[in-house]
Amino acid sequence: MNLAVSTHWNAHKHGNGISMIEEIIDAGFNRVELGYDLTLDLVEGVHAMVGQSAIEVVSVHNYCPVPVGAPMGHPELYDLSSTDRMMRMAAVKNTIRTMDLAEQAGADAVVLHCGYAEMRNLTVRLIELAQKGNVYSDKFEKIKTKLILKRDKVAHKTLDALKLSIEALLPEAEARQLKICPENLPMWEAVPSELEMAHLIDEFDSPWLGYWHDIGHGQIRQELGFSSQTTWINKLKPTGFHVHDVDDMLHDHLMPPKGKVDFSAFKDAANSGSILVLEPAPGTPTAHLIEAAEYLKDIWKTEDS
Repeated sequence: MNLAVSTHWNAHKHGNGISMIEEIIDAGFNRVELGYDLTLDLVEGVHAMVGQSAIEVVSVHNYCPVPVGAPMGHPELYDLSSTDRMMRMAAVKNTIRTMDLAEQAGADAVVLHCGYAEMRNLTVRLIELAQKGNVYSDKFEKIKTKLILKRDKVAHKTLDALKLSIEALLPEAEARQLKICPENLPMWEAVPSELEMAHLIDEFDSPWLGYWHDIGHGQIRQELGFSSQTTWINKLKPTGFHVHDVDDMLHDHLMPPKGKVDFSAFKDAANSGSILVLEPAPGTPTAHLIEAAEYLKDIWKTEDS
């Protein structure tokens, strides 16, 4: 088991990619995911460090590097499931740009946020109720039922658009020997859901379409009663994981063991060969990353490790 770190942690602190990667190496890591807020001026230094075999890039988070003209990096700058053709094609074009960087850096996977069903966000209201200790109250259940029914009614349009994007991206992924991996998101409005992801994998039946499981996002979905993490991990067999913790207020991107996630439940998955990426919030103390790595290596160790 070899943990990587997302450059989302420290990209904001650095004017060049070499110093950014050196900070990650100094923290004890030799693998990275290039985050969606990696700016173009950091790329040259990353390539230099990869060329020296000082670091290994295992994955790249769409959209990366930050597109020229964008006010900031964000994984949802463009919408791969938009029903607006021009918006969707812009998303495809910029995803291919991310794939180019991933190929150049020697990564195995590109992580994708794929959009949301066209409806009002009700998950936010559920989170607010959960933060007040009102999970499964009458009000909570009423909103949740409304959310599920509405999503079931409208999500097919968004999914159809996403399928068009996947169809366009898979030949590009094959040409670059990369997996494109939709990520689970905390909001129930997000697409694809776990069940929809299973259907996409079956429908496309391609070695270049994977699934990316974010443990923090999965914990929030589980806390709200949407899904069971381990059930879907066993079903979907993720290409990779984002690893971070969640506190009682459902705030994520904490480093283990600072929150409530039972990481022992992911031992088998962690030893399955999937990519494992710590995804700390920007500015997280280095000591928290080191503690997380030691903690996870201890609880995920096997008899032969």
